[in-house]
Amino acid sequence: MLVDDSDSAVSSVAAAIAEPARTRMLCCLMDGHARTSTELAIVADVSPSTASAHLARLKEQRLVTLHVQGRHRYYSLAGKWVAQALEALMVVAGRSPSRFVPNTPDRLQHARTCYDHMAGSLGVSLHDRLIELGWLAMPGEESQDHELTQSGERALADFGIDLDAARKLRRRFAYPCMDWSMRRPHLAGALGAALFELAQRRQWVRQDLDSRALTLTASGQKALRAKFGVVLEAPESL
Repeated sequence: MLVDDSDSAVSSVAAAIAEPARTRMLCCLMDGHARTSTELAIVADVSPSTASAHLARLKEQRLVTLHVQGRHRYYSLAGKWVAQALEALMVVAGRSPSRFVPNTPDRLQHARTCYDHMAGSLGVSLHDRLIELGWLAMPGEESQDHELTQSGERALADFGIDLDAARKLRRRFAYPCMDWSMRRPHLAGALGAALFELAQRRQWVRQDLDSRALTLTASGQKALRAKFGVVLEAPESL
């Protein structure tokens, strides 16, 4: 009996998942947070070189995606379909994925600057919400940048953002930037900078004089809830 290409592809993916160290890596990434190869090596209980080989295999099978952020390299699941497949296998196996616990100080984890755009819980929440609202389109296979949809154009222009001016800058317009504390992307590029400028101008956030931490004001909390549907309260330690 001949095995067709689809059967072979399924077998290849299943074999990639089946190796115990690679399974532990994939399960660790199911919470939606990215991790470094060093962190995944610890999770899988293998050497860094072995972890790199495992990650190369998972990347080859399109199970994980590599994010290069300056000197740092992070890995995340390639998409929701991978998480769904793993969840189905976990139901059969009777286990649950581990949970990512950030160790960044609360003040920086909550809200801070990343160059000229917003990061931390604030930046990640805004990024997620812009996609949920259909204002930003996810990057495709051929591009790592976001596309602003027609509804996004109208909404952000109504907020007072000069999109034409942002597009004329000699820089990328909008792209996901991996957040080192949350291990999920926030919005970078000219659009991310324009949103930060808007937040400062409307006094939604105040920047610390001696750090990159941002304070989300009471009016900022209300504006985020009303305009974006983002509910983000300052941690008690602030």
